[in-house]
Amino acid sequence: MAEDEIRLSWLGQAGFLIESDDARIVIDPYLSDSLAEKYAGKKFPHVRMQPVPIQPAELRGLSMVLCTHGHSDHMDSGTLPVLSEANRDCIFVCPAAEREKALGRGVPSGRFAGIDDGEIMDAGIRVTAVASAHEDLAKDAQGRSLYLGYVIDFGGYRIYHSGDCIPYEGLTEKLRAIGVDAALLPVNGRDSFRTENGVLGNFTTAEAVKLCREAGIGLMIPHHFGMFDFNTVDPGRIEDVLSDSGLNYIIPVIGQSYIINNSSKAET
Repeated sequence: MAEDEIRLSWLGQAGFLIESDDARIVIDPYLSDSLAEKYAGKKFPHVRMQPVPIQPAELRGLSMVLCTHGHSDHMDSGTLPVLSEANRDCIFVCPAAEREKALGRGVPSGRFAGIDDGEIMDAGIRVTAVASAHEDLAKDAQGRSLYLGYVIDFGGYRIYHSGDCIPYEGLTEKLRAIGVDAALLPVNGRDSFRTENGVLGNFTTAEAVKLCREAGIGLMIPHHFGMFDFNTVDPGRIEDVLSDSGLNYIIPVIGQSYIINNSSKAET
C-alpha cells in the first residue's frame, strides 16, 4: 500500500479489518456462531446467512480491537478470547461503561482500554469516541454512554464507525467538527415489530446518506446487513439509494478488500 492508503475488509455484520502502513485494527468482530448457539430454538435463531469469513485465530498482528457496545454481535465471547490469545500486545478499546461485560466476554483486564463520549485515546492511532443512539442515548448509572461510535485517525484520514446508531440531534455537528472522511454506517433500519421483540434498530440507508451529506463526509460504506434474516435489508435497495445520493460509496462484499485514499475514492 502507498503511505496514504488504507485497506478495508468487511468481516460481516458491523465487523471490519482496517489496515494502514503502520497499523492493523479490528472493529466489532463477530466471527463465531455464539448467537446461533444462544438462540437455538427461539423466535429469532440467529443463524448466519453467510459463513465466518476468517477464523479469529488467523487475525494476527493486531494493535487494537475496538468494540462499540455490549451486544454480542459487536462484543463476541466467541471471538474476543481468541483474538486476545493470538495478539498478546493488542489493546481492547470498549465503552468504559461496559468494562465488566467486556471482561466477561474474554477481554484481559490489563489490556482493557475504557473510553467515553468525547474522550480521545492515542495509542499509536488516535481514536475519538462519539456517543451513538441505538434507538436512544443510553447511559449507565455514572452517566457514561453504553453505545459508542469511533472516529479513527490514520495520519489525518479519519474513518467513523458509528456502531449501532440512529440519527440524533447534535451528531452531525460533532462529526463535522472532527472532520470525517469516510463513514461505516449500519443501514438495516428499524420497525415496530423488531423493536417490540427487543431488536433495536439502526439508520435507514436514506438517513445514513443524509448524515454524510450534512456532515461533509465524502465516502459512505454501509454494513449490518446479510447476517441474520430477521434483521437485514436487500443490498439492491441499498444500491438504489446510494446510486442517487451523489456520494462516493462502497457496498462491501465479504472476501474483498478495498483501498481507500485521501481523495475519498476506493478501489477493490
